[in-house]
Amino acid sequence: MRILFIFLDGIGLGENNPETNPFARAKMPNLNRLLDGRALLKDAAPFHGEFASLLAIDPAVGVSGLPQSATGQAILLTGINIPAELGYHYGPKPNPEVAAYLKEATLFSRFSKDGRKAALLNAYPPRYFDGIDSGKRLYSSIPLSVINAGLPLFRHDDLFTGRALSADFTGEGWRTMLGFKEAPVMDAREAGRKLASLAKEYDFSLFEYWASDYAGHKQQMERAVELMEIFDGVLAGLVDAWEDGLILVTSDHGNMDDLSTRRHTDAAVPALVIGAKPARDEFTRNMRDLTDIAPAIWKTVTQA
Repeated sequence: MRILFIFLDGIGLGENNPETNPFARAKMPNLNRLLDGRALLKDAAPFHGEFASLLAIDPAVGVSGLPQSATGQAILLTGINIPAELGYHYGPKPNPEVAAYLKEATLFSRFSKDGRKAALLNAYPPRYFDGIDSGKRLYSSIPLSVINAGLPLFRHDDLFTGRALSADFTGEGWRTMLGFKEAPVMDAREAGRKLASLAKEYDFSLFEYWASDYAGHKQQMERAVELMEIFDGVLAGLVDAWEDGLILVTSDHGNMDDLSTRRHTDAAVPALVIGAKPARDEFTRNMRDLTDIAPAIWKTVTQA
């Protein structure tokens, strides 16, 4: 059974407070429909409905301090309690100790060795690779795990030929921020359908959305609401076009759920799972924290 993993960076399940939490403001009718009227808020989980399940899972994994990006993403990709083994949370980019886990133990490496097709569906612009090559930019945990598995990171030509998606889903950022005036642009619902089409080519695929974490650190309420309303449109198109398998939406730590602070939060993160109920029930069985995600993905893909 295939799995599409949508990673929303910096998303926790926060309080129902429209002064601080964009999820208490954003109009997300498609998500609300999946959750029988609920929103991505603290009091919405646990939920098991006809179309979706929502759990609140622990990103701190028993280690003191606020969860961080490098270790949180590495846990999601390996199932290993890396902060417990190292004695600390770390981020945003992996240090050598965290990077050591992002080799043979990741889902990308394991699926590749097992003969399964896996991919990171984001397209990266030329300046990203220029920064990597010059040493001015470091890989974050997710792309590092991809290249360590011997898999390619998609580039601008993959975006233009429809083999990958822009990091903002719609492609608008490639025109307005990166200067690619001919970059393909689509509306949110169309981007969701495109995401479903791309995911059909793989046993396991991941899409990384980092704009949510950026808006959280910048405390940008209007932007955060806009981002989640766009994501809701993507979700609508994705669900409409989805045929089989599971869609997983989760995060590495809280952040955008409380814009009263620039720091990460100690909130539980959502594990939103969409698909056939028997498969969802098995996938979410005994799921408590970030370490449970990778084993559930592996089992679902390899044993179904």
